[in-house]
Amino acid sequence: MILLEARRLSHAYPGNIPALEQLDLRVERGRRLAILGPNGSGKTTVLLHLNGTLKPRSGQVLMQGEVMHYDSAALTAWRQRVGLVLQNAEDQLFAPTVAEDVSFGPLNLGLDEPETRRRVSAALEALHIGMLAERSTHMLSFGQKKRVAIAGLLAMQPEVLLLDEPTAGLDHEGTHDLLRVLEALWRNQTTLVFSTHDVELAYRFADDVALFCNGHTLAQGPVVDILSNESLLRQAELEQPFLLKLGLRARALGLLAADAPLPRTQAAALELLEAVRAAR
Repeated sequence: MILLEARRLSHAYPGNIPALEQLDLRVERGRRLAILGPNGSGKTTVLLHLNGTLKPRSGQVLMQGEVMHYDSAALTAWRQRVGLVLQNAEDQLFAPTVAEDVSFGPLNLGLDEPETRRRVSAALEALHIGMLAERSTHMLSFGQKKRVAIAGLLAMQPEVLLLDEPTAGLDHEGTHDLLRVLEALWRNQTTLVFSTHDVELAYRFADDVALFCNGHTLAQGPVVDILSNESLLRQAELEQPFLLKLGLRARALGLLAADAPLPRTQAAALELLEAVRAAR
């Protein structure tokens, strides 16, 4: 089921700098969609349209088939359903403490204090940052700030969570921890959309990929289908993920059955190599 959709979006920044050109995008409920493309391809711009931060020059954004509007009441309702975490999460934190920052959204929805406390506590626990509730937001690490920004949106119980380059600036451990948290949110029925230029991340974590180039969508579909198409990847100035190359080569050599799943993690790739060794 298509939950959120962009139809023929066009947008230009001041100075008539083109950003999107007749762009189409579909977000299916319960899926993880990677918006993949090089810098300047329109990834961030489309996320800003999907939660109503930007208004297109032409085209429409739809939620469950209904065209979204830009008056104050409509935008409030829209952003309750579709949350956006910016690449620099620090831009979204402004309250003195973590708990106060996470409570801002629920209070702004008009929720009473007990319900707000319940949501804040649940969001902090979901992101594994309950111990930071009274910590000053200025005293957090980069990764902790990302988690607090996500918690602030999670407390509003959105249907869709948009993330702009979620792993940018994180080390290996921080990336692993954040993806584990995001996977738990996805398993709890939150639809995820994230932008990235990292094909390895898209292959590892996404169900679907939308491939962007010069402000339009080259193709959208299941992650293996899109990232197996080397011609499309060349148009987007990207390379095929290593693990996908490995799996496709194993299939071509008869080492992996045609109907067997391709390895999408290092552990799965090592299992494949061990199976090949054992078969000799």
